[in-house]
Amino acid sequence: MTLALEAGLEGRLVRRYKRFLADVALPAGSIGSIGSIGSIGPDGAEERVVTVHCPNPGSMLGCATPGARVRCSTSANPKRKLAHTLEMIRVGRAWVGLHTTRANELVARALAADALPFLRGYASWRREAAAGDGARLDFRLEGAPADPRPAWVEVKSVTLADGALARFPDSVTERGRRHLETLTKLHARGERALMLFVVQRSDCDRVSPADDLDPAYGRALRAAAAAGVELRALSARVSPRGIALVGELPVLL
Repeated sequence: MTLALEAGLEGRLVRRYKRFLADVALPAGSIGSIGSIGSIGPDGAEERVVTVHCPNPGSMLGCATPGARVRCSTSANPKRKLAHTLEMIRVGRAWVGLHTTRANELVARALAADALPFLRGYASWRREAAAGDGARLDFRLEGAPADPRPAWVEVKSVTLADGALARFPDSVTERGRRHLETLTKLHARGERALMLFVVQRSDCDRVSPADDLDPAYGRALRAAAAAGVELRALSARVSPRGIALVGELPVLL
């Protein structure tokens, strides 16, 4: 299952700041570099620095190194303040997908194709479903002949890694803990509840909570699993042409 991308704008990261902004140095004369601030790159070539949208609310720990190669997409929407969006960064030998909602788009495409073995057979599903008490979860599935329960799925994009171990979250996430609490309540009332981690890098072979960064999330994840919430993880290979699901990973607690 692949989500096509058009991340044709290549440059290097100058800095990420104010959470949703990043400065990217592009080769002089490339698309998007006209009218931006001039600079000289590490190889002595002239560059232009442009500000792009950074679609990642996390800390991007390990994925925001100045000078690293990045790829950006470009929007033709004239109403956008920033024409370019930071899509991925090169870390070691792998591209790491930074656009968090790409994980949801990839899962939606897989659901439409009935391509996830652990979520097969549902007749219908919808996104951003109200789960009670003002909470919303990414997906609600219904109509599986073998299981009459509705299934709730919350998706988390994972970018942090320690060697081959993918870790979540990369900073404290109260919202993430609330999602786990909601899933636990839904399971307690007899519905299926699933936390799905999508690792947007192909150099990891397992997933674990980042207890050193957010110990409360790690405790909440273990409590949810003990209560019956299903934990699943998928590996995705990221490239300038697209993001492809390549298999399931174990979640280690």
